[in-house]
Amino acid sequence: MKRSFTIVVTILFVMAGCGGNKQSTNEVIIVDVTKNYPEKELILQDFMDVEYIPLEASDEFVTQGKVMAIGAEVLLITNWINDGNLFVFDRKTGKGLRKINRKGQGGEEYVGITEVVLDEANKEIFVIAYTGSKISVYDLDGNFKRSFKAEGTDSHVNTFNYDRKNLISYVPDNSLENPSNVIHPYYLIFSKQDGSITRKISIPFNEIKIPVAKEGEALALPVPTAVYQIIPDHASWVLMDTSSDTMYHYLPDTNMTVPIIVRTPSVHTMDPPELFLIPSVFTDRYYFMSLLKAEFNFAIGKGFPSSGLMYDRLENSVFIPKIYNGDYTSKREVYMMSRPLDPEFVIGQSLQAHELVEAYERGQLKGKLKEIAAKLDEESNPVIMLANMGT
Repeated sequence: MKRSFTIVVTILFVMAGCGGNKQSTNEVIIVDVTKNYPEKELILQDFMDVEYIPLEASDEFVTQGKVMAIGAEVLLITNWINDGNLFVFDRKTGKGLRKINRKGQGGEEYVGITEVVLDEANKEIFVIAYTGSKISVYDLDGNFKRSFKAEGTDSHVNTFNYDRKNLISYVPDNSLENPSNVIHPYYLIFSKQDGSITRKISIPFNEIKIPVAKEGEALALPVPTAVYQIIPDHASWVLMDTSSDTMYHYLPDTNMTVPIIVRTPSVHTMDPPELFLIPSVFTDRYYFMSLLKAEFNFAIGKGFPSSGLMYDRLENSVFIPKIYNGDYTSKREVYMMSRPLDPEFVIGQSLQAHELVEAYERGQLKGKLKEIAAKLDEESNPVIMLANMGT
């Protein structure tokens, strides 16, 4: 029988610094993906700052409320359908500022919206369509400025604002599309101006392993948004590849990758359906992750189920998290496996108006959320819930 365990190993890294040697510690967390962990209940407001922004509704500003980017001054919202609408709302008041739609086939247009990066420092919006990975750049009013592609790649995902001059993204492997000329995946830091390469980062592994499920000749791949190869974590980045058993912290100042989480058993030794450990949200105390199972029901067209895990740094233990919104009088669970938005606002989720109205009428709300819901009707735009790690 395999021994299930969770341990924390402290590794000392001795680094040469100015004026002498500098020593620091880094926790390497071992997570057994086959173990049945205990549940742990938490209230979101106990470890994160939560705020709500009701989006103004008008004939022009009607949205399904998909949160794409958050800044100090504006929110960027799209619909779940690929209609090309990109809504700009005031970050503090939720007032609709403008609606941008440049969907089309022209040089100044985008064929769709799969990712949006907001750069408020340079007052620019980067719209990324995975078709050819063309990046279209607009000012905050929606005026076209330029377009480019990341150098040396035809596709990339999980794109973030890296610094004033660069974006960071993940370049996936092409083993399914071109098995005779496989390119190993890597992380790319590239120019916001022309896509030229600033830096490439790789993490070690021997064999490509991605979540796939097969039934005869049929092949199913998971929805791309279910796997996050890059997530922000304060001043560093968490890098994950499904082919590696180790997650890493990437430290920009030193250009180092430091192991942070190791899964066991290895994904390369598991019998199908394999389990993949995916990072989602990292806070000061808690590391939230998900387990993605490479299993697909071809009869009903559904599969790749996921479940949550959480590592508590204070208790040095892994749990199944049950996170509840403290602004409900009844237990309302918060989804912690959504894609983080940036190092400050790690969660941005939409609360549908009709659900809030129903909860208000049943007396299930309190505090600020209750005050907001009292002014809504079922046709109102969603209310955006933001959660950050505070100060």
